[in-house]
Amino acid sequence: MSRAESLAETLRTVLGDAAELAVARGEVTLIVRAADHLRVAQTLRDDPRLRFEQLIDLCGMDYSGYGEGAWQGARFAVVTHLLSITHNQRLRMRTFCPDDELPLVPSVVGVWSAANWYEREAFDLYGIVFEGHSDLRRILTDYGFIGHPFRKDFPTTGHVEMRFDAEQGRVVYQPVSIETREITPRIIREDKYGGLQ
Repeated sequence: MSRAESLAETLRTVLGDAAELAVARGEVTLIVRAADHLRVAQTLRDDPRLRFEQLIDLCGMDYSGYGEGAWQGARFAVVTHLLSITHNQRLRMRTFCPDDELPLVPSVVGVWSAANWYEREAFDLYGIVFEGHSDLRRILTDYGFIGHPFRKDFPTTGHVEMRFDAEQGRVVYQPVSIETREITPRIIREDKYGGLQ
């Protein structure tokens, strides 16, 4: 039995039906319902058979358009990567937000304090709300920024552009003046390019 399969077996024993498990390419992914997100996180940290003491990463995901439109599940998810220093094991935990209009999951900052800025980033870029987070505000975009730029329906040009106005002596915001277009590169080769005839 591989280390990943052994970890999966331990997770099944400890968590029961509170989570779904997938083992692929030597990695274990735990899929948790949003309602169980916080409780499972505490168990992962505190159970002596698991002891995932360290949160390595937490990010948001937008699954709209995943699999070229074949995806039928929830649009937004929170993916957390954990490390057990005690048992020298890694784990990926994925929690799908049940509501696409208001993606919401409980905050795990009380379990792993390192989640603080990661949750703020997921809120800023994807609009995922972390219930119970004490300071959930934007961390990467500007104060007046509208929208969430990592959502797949966010326009690549954005909604507003900013520039420094020398006359006013300050930065000004204005509607985007860039037209969206597709550019296909044209390849021009000279006769006998690379020795070809």
